[in-house]
Amino acid sequence: MPPDLLSVPGPRWARVATDLVAVAGLTSFVVAFWRDGVTVALFALVLLGLVLPRVGRLPGWLQAATGATLVLGGWSAVLDWYVAVPWLDIVVHAVANGLLAAAAVVLLQRARQLPVTLPAAGLVLVTAAVGALLAVIWEAGEWFGHTVLDDSIQVGYDDTIGDLVCGTAGSFVAGLALVAGRGRDD
Repeated sequence: MPPDLLSVPGPRWARVATDLVAVAGLTSFVVAFWRDGVTVALFALVLLGLVLPRVGRLPGWLQAATGATLVLGGWSAVLDWYVAVPWLDIVVHAVANGLLAAAAVVLLQRARQLPVTLPAAGLVLVTAAVGALLAVIWEAGEWFGHTVLDDSIQVGYDDTIGDLVCGTAGSFVAGLALVAGRGRDD
C-alpha cells in the first residue's frame, strides 16, 4: 500500500478537519457498541461514508464536510434530535445527499465512468439524478431498518417524500456547486 493512500488532498485546514471528523466517526462507532445493534449498524454506514471519500482521495474540504454531516446525522437519529428539532431532518437530508452525490460524481468522473467534460447542465442533471438515487437508497434503508430491525426508526409517508425531495434538491445544488468549482484546485 502506498504511504500516501490515505493522505488528504488540499490545504492544511482541510486535512486537519478531515482527520478530526475521522476520529469523531471512529469514536462514534466504538461508542455505539454501548448502545444497541441498530446504532452500531448506523455508525458502520457512517464509517463507510468516511472511508470511501478518503480512499478515493477526494478534496479535503469535501471529505470533511461530508463526514461531519454524516456524523451529525447519525447522532441526530440516535439522540432523537430529529424529533426535538423537526427541520434538522430536512437540512441533513439536503446537505448529506448533496455532498454524497457530488462525491459520487467526482469519483465516477475519476473512474472514467462519466466524462469530465460534461456540459454544465449535464453535470447538474447527473448530480441531481445520482442524488435522487442515493435518496431512494437512503429511504429504502430507513424503511428496512424500521420494518426489520427496530420500529422506533422514524418513517412515514410525509417524512419519506420530504426526505426524497430535499435530498434531490440538495443534490441539484451540489451539481451547481460542482459547475461553479470547475478548474479550481483541491
